[in-house]
Amino acid sequence: MSDDWHRWYQNKPGSGYQPAGTYQRGAAGGSRGAAGGAAANRAGAWPSQPPTRSTPGGGEPERRDLGSRGGRRWRFWGQPGRRGWRIALILGTAVAVLTAGVAGTYLWLDGKLNKSVTLPATSLTSAGTNWLITGSDSRAGLSRAAIDAMHVGFDAGTLNSDSIMLLHMGSGRPVLISIPRDSYVSIPGHGWNKINAALAYGGASLLIQTVENVTGLKIDHYMGIGFGGLVAVVNQIGGVQICLKTAINDPYSGVHLSAGCHNLNGDQALSFVRDRHSFATEDLQRIQDQRAFLSALLNKATSPGVYLNPFTALPFGSTAASSMSVDKGTSLLDLVHAASALRDPQTGTVPIANASYYTNAGDSVLWNKTQATELFNALKNDSAIPKGLLAGTTIG
Repeated sequence: MSDDWHRWYQNKPGSGYQPAGTYQRGAAGGSRGAAGGAAANRAGAWPSQPPTRSTPGGGEPERRDLGSRGGRRWRFWGQPGRRGWRIALILGTAVAVLTAGVAGTYLWLDGKLNKSVTLPATSLTSAGTNWLITGSDSRAGLSRAAIDAMHVGFDAGTLNSDSIMLLHMGSGRPVLISIPRDSYVSIPGHGWNKINAALAYGGASLLIQTVENVTGLKIDHYMGIGFGGLVAVVNQIGGVQICLKTAINDPYSGVHLSAGCHNLNGDQALSFVRDRHSFATEDLQRIQDQRAFLSALLNKATSPGVYLNPFTALPFGSTAASSMSVDKGTSLLDLVHAASALRDPQTGTVPIANASYYTNAGDSVLWNKTQATELFNALKNDSAIPKGLLAGTTIG
């Protein structure tokens, strides 16, 4: 840009700009001095910064603060330094809502538990925690058509325990032991009989007392479920996968499954855990299948695909809680711990001396007293199980 143009712009008529200290030609052709130029500059030149506001009584001029009360106020969410407060408030609210939801759900499910069983008084003590888990032949929850389809028949007003398991939770790996339902034992007040008769004679409390007497273990918690409850729980979770080496077909239980893997629905699951006629060892193989099925069920129930999906977890939890009978001291948290322990425990059956022991109650199972005592003493002291006492689990 040339100096001539710059001078022309600065001196353009009407521009209002006159450099301070210069001469300006007046209307009469005369000239003014520096003072005249300064006056003209004050009158028509570009204004300087607006004057500051003086404080009363003189002193330093007052400067206006946009964040102060007298200036423009910013909104809370946009103020500098408040972003951390906003994030903290959002997170705090989310945590509070989540906590309230979890607590409410826990109380709701805990309230659905059927806490109807009274643990018998005992002077026994045991290290760790012992659960007695039973599956009864209760038909509650099954329709007449379902009873006919699943070949479970009609009860005669008394209940028997089709499945009896002892779960020990201690310092090491959990231990799950099956007690054959035909075990010949002494039932308090009723003499010697098959152990499953204890449930029919005196309900869960008498069965617990019987197990405590023959094992020497203190039972801390009880959990029982009937036929109808099992069917409902399995259906609610979307079935349970079981893999078979060979096909099984049993007209008595109604199970018909080919070799390979199957996702069993509730009806199929009940038929599977009741089947004993497909095996040469009958009930001794059935109790292995029951352990395998229970482990598969709990593995699925505690998988992320279930407990992280509220549309599956909540209906399943509600159905499971309302389908079970537990002792009065059992909480939902106790059941969660037991479910976790049942995912992958050490497994086996009470050591047996004679699987076809004839008694007044019919063919019964006689325990190997020496090995059984050794096994239960290890559990009582929460020590390692001696080798050879637990044979594991194999699906028939």
